Amino acid sequence: MKIAIICVGNELMLDDGLGIEAYRQLVNSYEFPADVDVMCAGCMTMDMVSKVDEYDLMISVDAIDETSEPAGTIFRYTPDDVARRGTPMGSLHELKLADLFDAAALLDYECEGVCIGMQVENGTPSEFIQGLTPTVNAKMPMLIDTILAELVNRGCRIVVKATGGEVKPGFHHVMTEAADA
Repeated sequence: MKIAIICVGNELMLDDGLGIEAYRQLVNSYEFPADVDVMCAGCMTMDMVSKVDEYDLMISVDAIDETSEPAGTIFRYTPDDVARRGTPMGSLHELKLADLFDAAALLDYECEGVCIGMQVENGTPSEFIQGLTPTVNAKMPMLIDTILAELVNRGCRIVVKATGGEVKPGFHHVMTEAADA
């Protein structure tokens, strides 16, 4: 199974940068099998339509808002769970994974999609501010665990760079200085 992890966000907009921070922690702390690509997408664009045909599974990691849940709450959902239902929960970005899949379907491209998102505290600051709010930053290890669990449950072998150990069910990510760099 060919898998893409697409980390989405704008690191100049506080918590909207959580996807970019997730990307950093994933690539700095873990080794992934050759059939798993971890990508930093910034804001997802239609340029990614052809990627839908290249993968069996695309996992988007993104900041979400307006869920009525506390900041730092993590959600796992399919693109269709929220795309066309008029629910307030969704990506802070104009293009959602479901929109990308809809466009790809016109070209007969398809793959499975999973969205992993976290409720933000502030994803739209009044000025450019880099970094995450303390609440969201404190929940980043759980977000990384959620991504790793999705992959491990699908049979991916992931190695912790610092120890050489394999990520197994029940593994808990710990932020390290290397991941924070």
